[in-house]
Amino acid sequence: MKKESDLWKLLKKNTPEITWTRVESWASPGVPDCIGYHDSCGLFMVELKLARAPKVVFSPHQILWHQTHQKRNFILVGQAGGAGPSARKPFKVKLYQSSAILGLLADHRETPCLALDDWSDITRLLLDAPLA
Repeated sequence: MKKESDLWKLLKKNTPEITWTRVESWASPGVPDCIGYHDSCGLFMVELKLARAPKVVFSPHQILWHQTHQKRNFILVGQAGGAGPSARKPFKVKLYQSSAILGLLADHRETPCLALDDWSDITRLLLDAPLA
C-alpha cells in the first residue's frame, strides 16, 4: 500500500454493507477522511492513515478533532509496504478509537488497537460503537 487512496479503496471493498462518503480535507481542516453510514447505527467517521514509521503523522487540526470528538470516530491505520521486495509483503490494517491518537503519535506498534487485519471485526466495531 503506497497511498492513502489505496487504504480508502480497501475500506470500501471490505465493508460493502456500509455506505461511505469521502470528505475533501481542504474544506474543513481536521475532519476525518470518511463518513460511514448504516441503518443500524447512523453516521460515524474514520480517519485514514498510513504508517511508514513508528509514529503516525497527524496535522494539529486532526489531533484536536480526535481529542474533542471521541464518540463514533475512528482511525484506520494501514502499515505501508516498503520499497523493493518488502513492498510485496502483506501489510497490516489496524482500527483504533479516536482516543488512541496520542499513542499513535508516539508509536503505533505499542498502541492497543480495536481490531487487526480482520475486516469482519472492523465492520462489527464500526457498526456497534455506542452513540453516547
